[in-house]
Amino acid sequence: MRQKTMPQQISLFESGNNWNLGKTPLGGGLKGRVIGKIQLAHKFEDIISLENLFSAWPEFLAGKKKKKDVQEFDRHLADNILALHKDLSNRTYKHGGYQSFYINDPKRRHIHKASVRDRLLHHAVYRILYPFFDRTFISDSFSCRNNKGTHEAINRFRAVSYKVSENNTKTCWVLKCDIKKFFASIDHNILLDIIKEYIPNEDILWLLKNVIESFVTLPLIPSHQGRGVPIGLPLGNLTSQLFANVYMNVFDQWVKHKLKAKHYIRYADDFVFLSPDRQWLLDIIPKVREFLSEKLRLTLHPDKIFLKTIFSGVDFLGWVNFVNYRTLRQTTKRRMLTRIKNNPTFETLQSYLGLLGHGNTHKVRDELLIEYWLWQN
Repeated sequence: MRQKTMPQQISLFESGNNWNLGKTPLGGGLKGRVIGKIQLAHKFEDIISLENLFSAWPEFLAGKKKKKDVQEFDRHLADNILALHKDLSNRTYKHGGYQSFYINDPKRRHIHKASVRDRLLHHAVYRILYPFFDRTFISDSFSCRNNKGTHEAINRFRAVSYKVSENNTKTCWVLKCDIKKFFASIDHNILLDIIKEYIPNEDILWLLKNVIESFVTLPLIPSHQGRGVPIGLPLGNLTSQLFANVYMNVFDQWVKHKLKAKHYIRYADDFVFLSPDRQWLLDIIPKVREFLSEKLRLTLHPDKIFLKTIFSGVDFLGWVNFVNYRTLRQTTKRRMLTRIKNNPTFETLQSYLGLLGHGNTHKVRDELLIEYWLWQN
């Protein structure tokens, strides 16, 4: 039986090997290491090429065909893409501003949406850079990655808890942490310094800097030089998802290779450590806090640090996880029932039934169906 080969995971802390993995036609291009780090082989022209820009359009268009601004851009698609390509080629491109609005999902979030022209560029950048950077991420990072996600993360959590507890014969302790105002706190200068270690092309760096510096969280954090330090990534940008993982990958690699954590799972700004040793988990809290603060200028949320056993139930990614089962978080349940009441469509029902299939939710499923039939008629 042929054995599956897993995607190569590359450590920032490896050194002494000369990797020569060649260049791929689209995304993930690699070339030799500098001080142990792989570097992007793609050129600026690969990102801004007409072929890449036109290929990015249908990917951007998914789910947006009825949007007025998208329809207007699509009406003169060729001219608009040619104009964008010309500005990029001449280095006269300047990222535009953002439309600001709020959503509740479930907590109130401030979204910033760029123009269609800029969002198309985000997709063109993403389709080249994501395959490359994804190879540098650890396998237990689950946010905004292909073949990953929340369900894979909680399934991995369950598998690791079984391993740590030796099939529920020993106590498994879980340290859960959260980063305060994560996206709004990402330091532009630190992010660009991280990216420079992987991307030697000055034109690509110019473009990424243009995108990153198109948005800042106000007020600016004062620096030791008296100038404001630009921070923050907009939640509405596709590139923000990638940049956030690139930023936190520094922490992930430190956790694995310096802190020597055997069992660690991260989804965006939520992460957990699992261990049979309660004291070890207590001891790493100040180390984690210090690394995040000094290296990434991030802050552990003081009210969201929890140390519990798996037997008592651990709230992680919308589910309360126990030894042999998981239940839906009460706030998630209330939000779901409210939404089906306000929007009792078959599509909404099927979406929630799919979600409920990942846990022990027979009673919640019955409540959902009752609400659906009650408010549909």
